[in-house]
Formats: sequence, structure tokens, C-alpha cells
Amino acid sequence: MASARGPKKELGQHWLHDPEVLAEIAEAAELSKDDVVLEVGPGLGTLTSRLLARAGRVVAVEFDRDLARKLPGQFPGKNLQVINEDILQFDLNQLPTGYKVVANVPYYITSKIVEKLMTAENKPSLAVLLVQKEVAQRIAAEPGEMSILAVSAQLFAEAELDIEVPRQFFTPPPKVDSQVVVLRTCTEPLVAPEDHKAFFRVVKAGFSAKRKKLRSSLSGGLAISKDAAEQLLKKADISPDIRAEDLAIDDWQRILSEWRAR
Repeated sequence: MASARGPKKELGQHWLHDPEVLAEIAEAAELSKDDVVLEVGPGLGTLTSRLLARAGRVVAVEFDRDLARKLPGQFPGKNLQVINEDILQFDLNQLPTGYKVVANVPYYITSKIVEKLMTAENKPSLAVLLVQKEVAQRIAAEPGEMSILAVSAQLFAEAELDIEVPRQFFTPPPKVDSQVVVLRTCTEPLVAPEDHKAFFRVVKAGFSAKRKKLRSSLSGGLAISKDAAEQLLKKADISPDIRAEDLAIDDWQRILSEWRAR
């Protein structure tokens, strides 16, 4: 993630040096010598060295050309492949099935990276992401505090929170604390791939007016009357008076089924 001149602010670069924190992040990936790891934004290679000690191979995708050029020389003889590319353009299909992801994710592209990993044809079996603390907690939220991000992640993976990393552990310190979130990809999809578009249409409708009750937000988002929205929710065994943030994945599945049956 940055050149010898130091972290590049425009790339959201913040270096993590604490050996105990780095070791805990690598530990969370549950690596063995059979594993191939995709590291996103290896930066100065402080985490890369720990991944190489545990995994069979590390594929490091680094957007910063200066760092990508420098990284291989730091680990001579190691099973490391460095690719100078934007992770959002990187083809995940070139990785073997069951690969794992470890990343200190720039805050400004966290949601896009989560979406890319979770909706990919070749999904990782496990992703360990160091992200903004608030975002980690949103990804792993439970009904009552759900968001589109939480639904999008939890549709494809079980999400759990790991260690918190205070801002002072980074150089330069970001404005907020960070936290590790671990995503374990579901072996069986909760929603069939052909239903994803319709599923997210319903979810986005539900979250279209967050402060309103579900009856009103679905009415506006799906362009149906409030009466029709209320009947749809009652058939799905969901109170029309709750809000989108209160629903679990299976609640949205029932709403989708009833909406399609109309």
C-alpha cells in the first residue's frame, strides 16, 4: 500500500507494525501449508511475512507500483507472487478453489471489496479483513441493527468480530479505530444465484426509507400500495410496524417469496 516516501494519503494507506496484532490477524486466517492466501494491499510486507510462514503460497495484490516492485526482494526464495493491480479489477478465478483472503483494507473501498469477494464466482473459503471498527460491526450486525451491507455479507458468509485495533497502532494514525471481521463463506447459498437480483431489489426497497416502518418503505420501494405491502408482510409472518434493520436473512427470503406470489 505505499512507497518508500511513506504512506500515500490518497490511497488510504496506514501502516500496521505491532507484531502481536499482526500475529493475531494471521492466526485468525487459520492457515496451513495447504492454503493459498490472497493478501490485499500488502504494503510494506509486515503482514506478508507472517502469512508466508503459515501458508503454502501468498498472492499479494498491491495497487502502489513502488511497493509492488519492492516487495519480492524482501522475501527471496519464498512462495510469493506479487501482482501490481487494483484489487477491484483482479480476476479471482485465477486463484484455486478454497483460497483465503487476508487484508488491511483501505476504508474508502471496504464495501466494494466485501461485495467483490462475496459475489464472486470463485469465492474465498475464509476472509479476514481489518476494517474501520464501525464497518466491522455493521458487517457482523444482528437483527435490530442490520443494514444493506450486513445483509449483503451475511447472505454469503457467517460474520464474526475478532480483535479491535486502536488507531495509535497505525502510521499515520487514522481518525478512527479498526477491527478485524472474519467472513466464513457458506457452502450452500442461502438464496439461489438466479434469485439474487430480485432478493436485493426487495432488500433495497425495505431500506429505502430507513426511518419509516417496513410497510411504508416497501410500499415506496416496490411501487405498491401500503395496503398491498401490509398484506404481503402479514403473509410472510412479519409485522408491518417493524423496520428493515430488524429483519434477518430468512425474513427477507419470505418477503421475496410472497412478493413473487402476488
